[in-house]
Amino acid sequence: MPYQQDCTVLSLRALNEKAYEMILEAGGIAEEAKPGQFVNIKCGEGHLLRRPISICETSAMQLRLVFEVRGEGTEWLSERQIDDQVSVLGPLGRGFDAEGKRALFIGGGIGVPPLLWAAESAASADAALGFATEKRSLLLADFARVCGQAAVATDDGSLGLRGTAIDAAEKLLAQNTYDLICACGPKILLRRAAELAAARGIPCQISMEERMGCGVGACLVCAVKLRDKNGEAYYGHVCKDGPVFSSEEVVFDD
Repeated sequence: MPYQQDCTVLSLRALNEKAYEMILEAGGIAEEAKPGQFVNIKCGEGHLLRRPISICETSAMQLRLVFEVRGEGTEWLSERQIDDQVSVLGPLGRGFDAEGKRALFIGGGIGVPPLLWAAESAASADAALGFATEKRSLLLADFARVCGQAAVATDDGSLGLRGTAIDAAEKLLAQNTYDLICACGPKILLRRAAELAAARGIPCQISMEERMGCGVGACLVCAVKLRDKNGEAYYGHVCKDGPVFSSEEVVFDD
């Protein structure tokens, strides 16, 4: 059940030149949340639409959120101070189900944070993480702690493999067997992850990123093309039906 609460900012710090980690005292939201879900945060009086932020982790009554500054709303959020109050609606959406699985987590950029808690919930986990450059990397120590192997790739080769998270994932898939793949990041990464999984007969869960308005399925902004069990296409909503879907549900149009 989603809650709407005024949550206290306990800490806020920059992780790289664009990303921030915020810890909130969040009561019922933290207690109810599951890996892969998100919250919708009101970002100042001048911004009518809340901003969706994926949940990175929970601890006791606290939420750990990691977000990038992409506009005025998230810039406002990055300027909060300790003990400030922010209005939070959540937990929202459908999350990952990795419990009891040997899972490979594939994340790109700001798609990396939602995978951390899911990796912690798996029976065993490896990760393939991709970033533009070393300066844009984040949560590497966290994934090293949680995962047996945490392979990193950067577009410019400044850290780890030169390439993408998919290149790093292919190397791990050549070395290990998995019974689940979970992915979050740009749509091209999700499509490639789905293709890798399908070629190997591995179930795959993907977390979609779309612009959202209400966060509860009423405004239709985050419509996504899906297919039902009979292969018929229809439109669902990332905020309500996802953000996590089986890769077989999602229609990737050319």
